[in-house]
Amino acid sequence: MAEQPPQNDEDRGFLRDQVTTGLSELRRAFHVLRHRGPSQLQFWFIALLVGIAAGLAALLFRKGISIIQGVVYNSKDVRALQEFVTDVDWYWIVLIPILGGLLTGWILHLFTDDGRVRTVADVIEGSALYDGRVEKRAGLASAAASIITLSTGGSSGREGPVVHLAAVISSWVCGLIKANGITGRDLLGCAVAAAVSASFNAPIAGALFALEVVLRHFAVHAFAPIVIASVAGTVINRLAFGDVTEFILPVNTTLDFYVELPAFLMLGLVCGLVAVTLMRAIFWAEDVGNHVQTLTKMPRWLRPACAGGLLGVMAIWFPHIIGVGYGTTSAALTGELLLFEAIIFTILKVAAVAITMAGRMGGGVFSPSLMVGALTGLAFGGIATSVFPNVSGSETLYALAGMGAVAAAVLGAPISTTLIVFELTGDWQTGLAVMVAVSLSTALASRLVDRSFFLTQLERRDVHLAAGPQAYLLSMFRVRNVMRDEDHPHAAAEDDIWAMIEQGIYIDPNATLEDAMPLFERNNDVFIPVATMGEEGKPPTILGALFQMDALKQYNRALAATAAEEHS
Repeated sequence: MAEQPPQNDEDRGFLRDQVTTGLSELRRAFHVLRHRGPSQLQFWFIALLVGIAAGLAALLFRKGISIIQGVVYNSKDVRALQEFVTDVDWYWIVLIPILGGLLTGWILHLFTDDGRVRTVADVIEGSALYDGRVEKRAGLASAAASIITLSTGGSSGREGPVVHLAAVISSWVCGLIKANGITGRDLLGCAVAAAVSASFNAPIAGALFALEVVLRHFAVHAFAPIVIASVAGTVINRLAFGDVTEFILPVNTTLDFYVELPAFLMLGLVCGLVAVTLMRAIFWAEDVGNHVQTLTKMPRWLRPACAGGLLGVMAIWFPHIIGVGYGTTSAALTGELLLFEAIIFTILKVAAVAITMAGRMGGGVFSPSLMVGALTGLAFGGIATSVFPNVSGSETLYALAGMGAVAAAVLGAPISTTLIVFELTGDWQTGLAVMVAVSLSTALASRLVDRSFFLTQLERRDVHLAAGPQAYLLSMFRVRNVMRDEDHPHAAAEDDIWAMIEQGIYIDPNATLEDAMPLFERNNDVFIPVATMGEEGKPPTILGALFQMDALKQYNRALAATAAEEHS
């Protein structure tokens, strides 16, 4: 054999550098494990406890609805509630939602400042603007009101109130451990994931729902604790109900790929329009309710009872609108409804949900969107299979795809909703049809509303989260916390301040940077005086000046911190 040439000094130096680098990385890894490992494990343990608590809260919420419904409607099976309602005298069908509305209105009147039920939109707002905290007192009152609503004829879902109730638990824990903003948001995500998982027996979808809808990012540091909490919530569900899916599908749900795919593209567009109709119907009904309440000077505690009366009258002839609606959803997925029934039930459910939400009765929109989607898909499938009987598969497959498509468009969460549909039904073989319909419905609906039902709700309250951090970060900072007071070494000259105030250019200290930036842009000034106006005949009180450079620096720091959190 030929003799190997000796290594030169360059090769030996390269190997030495590699060994040195490897040893340095090992020392750094050991340092991280030693100094951060225990605290990380401690946080994961807290996430596990939060997940267990949120899962138990979701379980108790669900059990509470079943118990109360069983008492007021003499129902043994919540899923088949409409079958038991038909045995109830008509006047009780009307009276029960009215009494439930009165009790709901009284609770919200006493324990909230605006008589409004807190839902997922408030959780998203708490995550973005309040370091992962939500209102505790109003949140507990909202949960109680929603249980009563869903038990006494309200036409909404249980997932929204459960998500907010879980957020109340995480907010309490955040206060207990004095969590900072990142930790608070991570714990909020843990609670939400556990609540969704416990509600649906869907651990994957629960984790992704928290990341996609509430936190609105997929940072690595949040993934592990959220998954831990989501699994904990699922275990709670399975201990109580067993490892069963929410809906049982017929065996034959196969897709003839090349032939039927265009039909599911069309279904996605139809479902997007139906989802927008559902959302806008809710907002329109809410505006009408506000106008009627103002016009008649109706006390706010009476508003849910009026909505309950309308629902009760509808339920005399169409008891399917009562409650969460999983029984009707299951009937649509198994093809037990006729075409005209699917169309009529879709219209009535949209109207019933709009009345419930406009009446401020409580509940969420996810379960109703599942029902509306399944009915829409069934109706579409019934038409498609009758027009093209030789190339169409099962119409129940269209119901499954429609269920996911409408729900995804309403929530603005195509990833987690697709997975929720899979986990709810246990059918992973028809994923292509669901994904195609979901993608088109979400793309269409997000152009016609502010991305989702929840973000549109916030936009209607002038909380601008839909456009991203660059749109809402300025609203988080008060002028008084950024301004330079009169003792600052680089304070504005007093004469210049008075000259600008005489021209009407000033800002209140309690205003936000979101209010200040348009003034800078309009007047092209270096600073804006900060002052409070006194009573008539008295001069204003000057507190200092807000400099444009200081405002921009604060904004840039906030953007950098947000980017660092989302990519860590």
